[in-house]
Amino acid sequence: MLNGDRLILKTSSRPEGRDSFRFQVAALAGLEGASGFAAPQIVRTSGGTLMFEEEEICGYLQTRLPGVQLHQANATPDVLYLVGQALGRLSLALEPLKLPAMHRPVLWHVGCWPRLMQLEEHLPTGAVADSVRLAMSNYVEIIEPQLREVGWQVTHNDPSPFNTLLTDEGVAFIDFGDGGWGPRIQDLAIAASHVVTDPSLALGGAENLIAGYASVCPLSALEAKLLVGLIKARQSALILINYWRAGLFPAEAAYIKKNVARAERGLAILSALGGGEAEMAVHRAVP
Repeated sequence: MLNGDRLILKTSSRPEGRDSFRFQVAALAGLEGASGFAAPQIVRTSGGTLMFEEEEICGYLQTRLPGVQLHQANATPDVLYLVGQALGRLSLALEPLKLPAMHRPVLWHVGCWPRLMQLEEHLPTGAVADSVRLAMSNYVEIIEPQLREVGWQVTHNDPSPFNTLLTDEGVAFIDFGDGGWGPRIQDLAIAASHVVTDPSLALGGAENLIAGYASVCPLSALEAKLLVGLIKARQSALILINYWRAGLFPAEAAYIKKNVARAERGLAILSALGGGEAEMAVHRAVP
């Protein structure tokens, strides 16, 4: 571009890629002008459309954001608080949007989680499998039936440390490919699931991210009650899906499982909490 911006061209020849791209470009266009966080911008086609669609291929052009991925940064408590605030502002900006293909099936969506235990044969035996089994059982029996009572909206659905950037202008979020219609609290649970690392803290260090989010989007009583169970279910989903995928593609196993050790460690920390203890820990964390 004439202004010197670096760009990323994304293309797909897969039928399911078309719906995913339609969602992503509409989401990024809907976030234009939002404040409190950054996201890539769509470069319109010469015809003014958000993406191009040919018979066998589709794609779009977006800006490339400079910055450091959160997993490569020094994620201090202050940094995590700022990430939580930015995520809350992202939730507020996504809330009014009604986007094409937002109800398309996505493996990582909470609606798919009850069926993921079909993959448990791919887990190593031992404590990890036991924790995953307990967390997913709790999700199916207790968490999922109550999710219909919390607010739903368009969500990013993967604000992981790989999709969260620290830039000179603040926190940025990239890669909306797994986004869709889900519980608002889902994004908080996903982001928090990746930063549970310190066994000396009740929520493993996710306290500051949760507090930052809640300072922008206060949690309802039910959201506070369900949050830790939802975090554990997300960690379990990540473990199940990636052990399964690593078995399918052994040559890429190291890359596929890049987040698995973190999820296993985080799940072990949170599994030490009883239901009441978990809810109290969330209440202590929020402002």
